[in-house]
Amino acid sequence: MEIMTIDMISPDQVIFWQWKFITINATLIYTWLIMAILVVGSWLVTRNLSKDIRFSRWQNFLEVVVGGIRNEINEASHGCGDKYLPFIGTLFLFICLSNLLAIVPGYVAPTSSLTTTAALAVSVFFAVPIFGISSQGVGEYFKEYFRPTFIFFPFHVMGELSRTLALAVRLFGNIMSHEKVIAILLAVTPLFFPIVMQALGLLIGLIQAYIFSILAMVYIASATQAHEEKEETETNKA
Repeated sequence: MEIMTIDMISPDQVIFWQWKFITINATLIYTWLIMAILVVGSWLVTRNLSKDIRFSRWQNFLEVVVGGIRNEINEASHGCGDKYLPFIGTLFLFICLSNLLAIVPGYVAPTSSLTTTAALAVSVFFAVPIFGISSQGVGEYFKEYFRPTFIFFPFHVMGELSRTLALAVRLFGNIMSHEKVIAILLAVTPLFFPIVMQALGLLIGLIQAYIFSILAMVYIASATQAHEEKEETETNKA
C-alpha cells in the first residue's frame, strides 16, 4: 500500500491502495463519499415527506432546492423541467457538494481531477443524443448533422467533441487552480487572507456547479428544440 501526500497537482496522484492494475486514489474515495452523502441524505430527507401545511425544515429546504433547479431548467428548456430534472439536478448537486466540502481539512474535491470532470462531460456528451433521439427519433435527430448540407457533418461532430472538452477543462481548471492558490496563500500568509479566499472559493464552487449544469441543459435543449418548435408550429396551425 502506498500513501502519498495531499499536496499534489491532482487527487489522482494520491494513491491509498494499489494492486496490479487496480488503484484506489483520492479521486475515487472522495467521489464515493459524495455519492454516499447524496444517497443517504436524500433517503433521510424524503423518508417522511408530508403534504400537510406543517412539515420539517429539511423537507422545506429540499423543496426550495428542487424548485430552484426545476425553475432554471424550465427557463433553459421552455417548460420541460420535470423531464430533465433527474439528470441535471444530479449533476448540479454532485458538483456543488464536491466543491463545498473543500472547507473540510484534508478533503480534496474530486472536481479538481480532470478524470472526474471528463467523466461528467462525457455523461453530458451521451445525454445530448439520448434526449435528442427520444424527442425527435433516430432519423430526424441525425439529419441535423447534415444540415444545411452534408458538408457540415464533420463540423457538427467537431462541435460536439469540442464543447465536451470545454466542459471538462473549464470545471477542472477553475476548481484545481482555486485549491492551489489557497495552498500557496496558507504557506505565505496563514492568517486572515486565506479565510477570505476560502469563502470566495465556496462561491466560485457554487457558480461552477451552476454553469456546468446550465450549459448541459442548453446543449440538451438545443438537441430537442427543433422537434419541439415543429410540434408547436403544427399545433398553432391546427
